[in-house]
Amino acid sequence: MRVVIVGAGQAGAALAARLRALGHQGQIVMLGDEPAPPYQRPPLSKAYLLGEMDEDRLWLRAPEFWAENGVDLRLGQAVTDLDPTTKTVTVGGEVVEYDQLALTTGSSPRRLPPALGGSLEGVYTVRTLADVDAMRAEFQPGRRVIIVGGGYIGLEAAAVAAKLGLHVTVLEMAPRILQRVAAPETSAHVRALHQSHGVTVLEATGLDRLEGDDRVTGAILKDGRVLPADFVIVGVGITPNTHLAEQAGLAIDNGIATDALGRTSDPSIWAAGDCASFPQGEGRLRLESVGNAIDMAETVAANMLGANEPYHAKPWFWSDQFDLKLQIAGLNTGYDRIITRTQGGTSFWYYRGDTLLAVDAMNDSRAYMVGKRLIESGKSPAPQVVTEAPDLKALLK
Repeated sequence: MRVVIVGAGQAGAALAARLRALGHQGQIVMLGDEPAPPYQRPPLSKAYLLGEMDEDRLWLRAPEFWAENGVDLRLGQAVTDLDPTTKTVTVGGEVVEYDQLALTTGSSPRRLPPALGGSLEGVYTVRTLADVDAMRAEFQPGRRVIIVGGGYIGLEAAAVAAKLGLHVTVLEMAPRILQRVAAPETSAHVRALHQSHGVTVLEATGLDRLEGDDRVTGAILKDGRVLPADFVIVGVGITPNTHLAEQAGLAIDNGIATDALGRTSDPSIWAAGDCASFPQGEGRLRLESVGNAIDMAETVAANMLGANEPYHAKPWFWSDQFDLKLQIAGLNTGYDRIITRTQGGTSFWYYRGDTLLAVDAMNDSRAYMVGKRLIESGKSPAPQVVTEAPDLKALLK
């Protein structure tokens, strides 16, 4: 069986490595549009941007790993065509045949349209190694940067800029930062952290457009204010890369739709990672996280080899900002109350009725670890017990 993997990011790398670990002896071809070998993305907006991590420390595997394990890794060219009828993909003019195909195409950052100044020089996104390399020279003390978007990527970039001595302004059009992903309590905690480091956080503030001739010089807000800027970082979310799947006629539903095994509407094509949605409860879910990319890809690898194992997501996330390590377990969708614990750190526990859904832990690894294990085992301690327990580990018994 010849397996072709389209996408050489976290999911693609995990899938290829797991196929070999499970004993697959057939050919594996992994196709990536970036010139770099598979690498970690989370450090890009943190340690790598800050200059605390060299490029070679980003690699998921030593470059020689792929050849040594019989993975034909082809980089620097995008797949331009997928034909399920002939079971082929086209890359760089070459037609590559497959028996089983995995789409691990990831996602792309949303960009400001050119009409709003998105194509001006000095306007950046944070997604790839090339993105960060292109902007690193901009981070000079005393310069002014505007971050459009108060999500995790934007806030991580803001923290790096502030630590390097820049004047930082975060624009968030929603009533509060992190509104889509976190409770007001978490937003308030993170907002106060940024403000304590000199970051200006403007919430409920819409961007009308960026201004400048060839290069950005500032931002015009919806209320008419003009903010000068030496450069701008746009962090307004990502969209799944589904164009190949759409062109091939595969089912799309908030990403490439898969069944519980990770198989798409074509029985020879699978999908995993940011680009894929899968059954969850009574609906479907698409997760944008390292944990999901790895776990789903490894499940797909096993199922390609006949394991027939449904994928059960165990969501977890993290963000590093200044001296804050925010660790998140579970999904908070549908919560109706927040329980705050302040022993040994600060953590916010999301409940729907009596059911524990998620935990946001601020510099509190124990709360994160215990919360994650409780959620994964389906246990929900009473809120009063969470706030008062002297030792959280006792909740696991």
